Parts: sequence; C-alpha cells; structure tokens
Amino acid sequence: MLLRPLRTWGARAARRQGPGSPAWSSGPRGAPRRAPPRDRENEKEKKSVICVEGNIASGKTTCLEFFSNTTDIEVLQEPVPKWRNVRGHSLLGLMYRDACRWGLTLQTYVQLTMLDHHTRPQTSPVRLMERSIHSARYIFVENLYRSGKMPEVDYVVLAEWFDWILKNIDVSVDLIVYLRTAPETCYQRLQMRCREEETVIPLEYLDAIHHLYEEWLIKGNLFPVAAPVLVIEADHDMRKMLELFQQNRDRILTPENQKHGS
Repeated sequence: MLLRPLRTWGARAARRQGPGSPAWSSGPRGAPRRAPPRDRENEKEKKSVICVEGNIASGKTTCLEFFSNTTDIEVLQEPVPKWRNVRGHSLLGLMYRDACRWGLTLQTYVQLTMLDHHTRPQTSPVRLMERSIHSARYIFVENLYRSGKMPEVDYVVLAEWFDWILKNIDVSVDLIVYLRTAPETCYQRLQMRCREEETVIPLEYLDAIHHLYEEWLIKGNLFPVAAPVLVIEADHDMRKMLELFQQNRDRILTPENQKHGS
C-alpha cells in the first residue's frame, strides 16, 4: 500500500528541482522547514535513499539483512552499538531506566549519529537505512515530550537543532518503508530476543510509539512526511515476511518509480 497521493508528491518533487530550496509544511509546533535540493546534474547517476521505519521489534533488521547481499546496495543499520557505548556509558540503558534524566542526553546523541548516517558519502546507487533522523525527532523525541518525561525546554532545544539541520543540510529521503506491526506482536518479539536494555520496555511504551507512527505515516497529520510511504504489514512470521520483502523488492529498490506513479 503506497500512501500519499503520488501526483501530489510528484508536484512537490518537481518544485524541489527548481531554483532555491524546497519548502516543507509546518508541524504542530515547528516553523516552516527547508532543506537543500539533491544534486540532479545527472539523473542517470542519481542515488536513492530508502529508510525502513517501524516500532521496536517490527522486523527492520530482518528487512535490512534480506537486502544486504543485493548488488549495488549499501545498508546502514541503526547505530545502536554507539548508543550502548559512549566511551563506556550506555546511553540507551540509562534512558530506558530513567527517561526524565537521560532523555535529552540520548536523543542529542541519536540526532548526531543519525545525521552522520544521512551525510556520509554514498558508495552505492541505493542506500537502505534503518530508521532516520526524521523518526528520531518525530517519534522518539515527541514521545518523550508527550509522555511528560522530557521538559519543554529540552524538547524545544532538540526541535531547534532539528529545524536547523533541515534548513542547512540535505537529509532528504526517497522512500519510507513502514513495517506496520501491532504493539502486542512487538512485545512478544522483545520477550523472545532478550536484549538487555529492552527488558524494561513495557507494552504501553510500544503502544505509544505505534500510535505516533500511525499519526505520522498513515494519517499524515502529525509532521511532514519526507517521502512516499510504502506500508508492509509486518505481524507475520519470518517466512511470510521474507516473502513480502521479495514481493516488494522492485517497489523498495526503485523509489523513483513510486514518485512517478509507475
């Protein structure tokens, strides 16, 4: 299921190719946002960026691993090892145990490491990323703020940094693959994989993250969506998910077709 009218997206994409920077619509609390256009001097050599989005344990790593051996694709997994060890400190573990104290600290570092992923030189025609700087801001920072675990001043500082990044650095995306998974399914998978930091994650947290993803990528009324959205229902077992990835291979790896409705 490909969300957002493709003609509307095509019109926006056309405007992005014109003089100047593209205008983004404002979020509920944000100012109008702009980002530098991609270099399109040679469309034949254009490189695509696809972000795989979804809740914790929605199957993002499985998706990336499925495509990792494909020719001309580079895969960037979420930099979780960095979040687990910042010169000996596990910011991820600290945040899960005391979000009020460590939420800003972790999300500042998440924003930095995701920005590194977006801006590092692309070595292949297609880059497949696990999540993005957009979901870091629109999902996880937003959840901390809405849940009362991040003071407004911390939220505003992160929002200001994010808005500056959008205005001054190219973090554009060509396609978002949303692995839509029920919170209960994610919770069951968490219990099975037993990662240390995740043992303290309650179902309520997964439910909150799910609803924010739905607001952002399905309803489209939370924040601007950075690209067309391909929704893959991901409550299935491993075998079925691999079949779905195969069925959607061309749609995922050729996002230009999605923009032009082919």
